[in-house]
Amino acid sequence: MIAERQAIGLPFLLPMTEAPPPLVRVDVSAWRGGFAPGARTLPEEVAVALTYDRVTFAVMMASPCDLHDFAVGFSLSERIIDAPAEITDFEVLVLPMGIECRMTLAPDRRDALAARRRRIAGPVGCGLCGIDSLSEAVRPPAAVVSHLVVTPAFIEEALAKLPGLQPLNRESRAVHAAAFAVPGQELIVREDVGRHNALDKLIGAVALSGQSGGVGIVLLTSRVSIELIQKTARLGAGVIVAVSVPSARAVRDAAAAGITLVAVARADGFEVFTGPERLSD
Repeated sequence: MIAERQAIGLPFLLPMTEAPPPLVRVDVSAWRGGFAPGARTLPEEVAVALTYDRVTFAVMMASPCDLHDFAVGFSLSERIIDAPAEITDFEVLVLPMGIECRMTLAPDRRDALAARRRRIAGPVGCGLCGIDSLSEAVRPPAAVVSHLVVTPAFIEEALAKLPGLQPLNRESRAVHAAAFAVPGQELIVREDVGRHNALDKLIGAVALSGQSGGVGIVLLTSRVSIELIQKTARLGAGVIVAVSVPSARAVRDAAAAGITLVAVARADGFEVFTGPERLSD
């Protein structure tokens, strides 16, 4: 999982011949009152092209792992498909400058995509880069219908388990995670250098597992912004729990979608911004 690289003098832009590991161990010169040799584990990021029927739709910088989940989750959250089965063929190709997730769509989905094709190309952490329409960027989230009611104890237990299920972040301290918690089941967790990518990977993993988003809650190790509300609404989960503060727009959109938004979640408690009816003592 971890590759060894010499940090000084290494040409990092060498053409790729195989998919890189998600973590890289590099040498550093550390100052602690004096210089001394050291090492640090860093998350890798790779240009990942998402293509449909040999045409590129998006290029995202992402962690090179769980790419099937990423491709399916991105396709669902971007409304390119409604179900994983509408991707009739999937292949990962390692190219000299990055990785291609090559997908073939069912004919009706192919025709629908052709009618609304647009390109997105953005850096990590910018989920709206490249969107060429303001109305698309701030589209209303889907209405969520979920009858799941959870307790604070369930939320606290899920949050307590999450760090132990983040191997990339445990090694690097620089990777986001998104998790799906269902009462009585183990957490599904996906990690990525980009918080939007982590959630897309999770959406793909949940969809491929055959579960409905309404049976569980989404946990995020990042702040909550509008696009994360849109993606969670697309999944159909009724509760988001985040460790950081949401944007004001995210709170408004969560309320509009019928999502319970819990944030500033710590070991000693959390704050409920919308939808308190899904929480029970």
